[in-house]
Order: sequence, then structure tokens, then C-alpha cells
Amino acid sequence: MKLLVVEDDKRLSDYLVKGLGENGHVVDIAADGIEGRRLALGGEYDLVLLDVMLPGVDGFAVLKALRAASGAAAHTPVLMLTARDKVEDRVRGLEDGADDYLVKPFAFSELLARIGALSRRAPTNGATVQATVVQVADLEVDLVARRAVRAEQRLDLTAKEFALLALLLRRRGQILSRTTIAEQVWDMHFDSSTNVVEVAVRRLRAKIDDAFPVKLLHTERGMGYVLEDRS
Repeated sequence: MKLLVVEDDKRLSDYLVKGLGENGHVVDIAADGIEGRRLALGGEYDLVLLDVMLPGVDGFAVLKALRAASGAAAHTPVLMLTARDKVEDRVRGLEDGADDYLVKPFAFSELLARIGALSRRAPTNGATVQATVVQVADLEVDLVARRAVRAEQRLDLTAKEFALLALLLRRRGQILSRTTIAEQVWDMHFDSSTNVVEVAVRRLRAKIDDAFPVKLLHTERGMGYVLEDRS
């Protein structure tokens, strides 16, 4: 899933990026309410994790702007994250259109469970929910169950290999640079002296392509990598 985390606590946001990335999600970060509102209104996310206490504008204002928007953005699921555990605060968030509410500090396993539940929830307002199962040719990946199958054969992927595959699938048909992959999958600034990306791509290609006649993971020399069916 492609997630937006709107959180001004850098330590927590870094923790979420790392943990969610290791669980196959693609994560963008906004450190204030103004940037969070701008990104959320783009309607490109499967779910928004939204803190309440934010600089610029608070989470309630971001939520109201999202629910008042037109198009897909208005129906994006929102999970509120906050240290404010008063009942009236939780009620306010839910009344304003939040789909769920998680009080800090929380167990990461519970956060993953909440995200999974929201991704499976059927829409009640006519919205179109983005699929959690993505397919390219005979490769089928369940982004929530973290299961990858090609030609009915289960692929045994590590956490990082699945995170890399999920990123390529979310942006299938787009050439992703090594810098983009390093930042999204490893949450690190790209160092041209390291070959971590090339090694990961080589290992992933061995599992999803080598045993199959149609190749899906392609190298664009000098630019990066792209996942697509060129048959």
C-alpha cells in the first residue's frame, strides 16, 4: 500500500517509515499540517496516518479539508495517531470523518492490524478502494497479506525483497532511480559507492524472473529499474 504519514515527531516518523517499509508499504512523510494537507489532497494514497498535534494546521483541519475535497481524496481512509486520549478528542476525530483512532504510545503490531483492517473495509459511500492485490502478467502480489505468486508458484521473498517489489509494483511502468529505491526501501540517502540496490534487484530478479520465459524486471542503463510486461 502507498501510505502518507503526517507526523512532526521525526523520531516517530523515521520509525514508522522503517517499520512500514519492511512490511511492504511505500511511505511518504509530511512533517506539518500544511504539507500533509497538500499531499493528502492529491488523492494518491491508500491510507493516511494523521497526527492531531501538528505545526501549521492541526490534524483535525487536515481531515476536514480531505473530507470536503472532491474526487478520490475525499474517500481516502484516515487513521488518526495522537497522544490525546480524551474521549471527546476521539469522538471529534471520528465525527469529522476519521476511519479509526490510535492513541500513542501504541504497539507497532496493532498499527499494522489497524492498517490491514482499513484496507479490507468495504466502502459505504460509493468510493472506489484501490486494490490490495496487484497483478502484472502472471505475477500476482497481495500487498496486505505479503504474498507473491508467479504462474501459480509461491515466491519466497525476504522483507526487503518484498518491499522493493511492492515499490516497483506501485509505480509499475515508471523507471525508478537507485536513489529513489534507496530512499523508499532502505530509508537512506543514496551513496554511489554502495551496490546495495543492485544486489537487491539482482536477488529479486532471480526469484521473479529467472525461472520464467517472460521477464518483468528491466534495467534501463544509466536511469534505473522498471517493472512491466513487455511481451
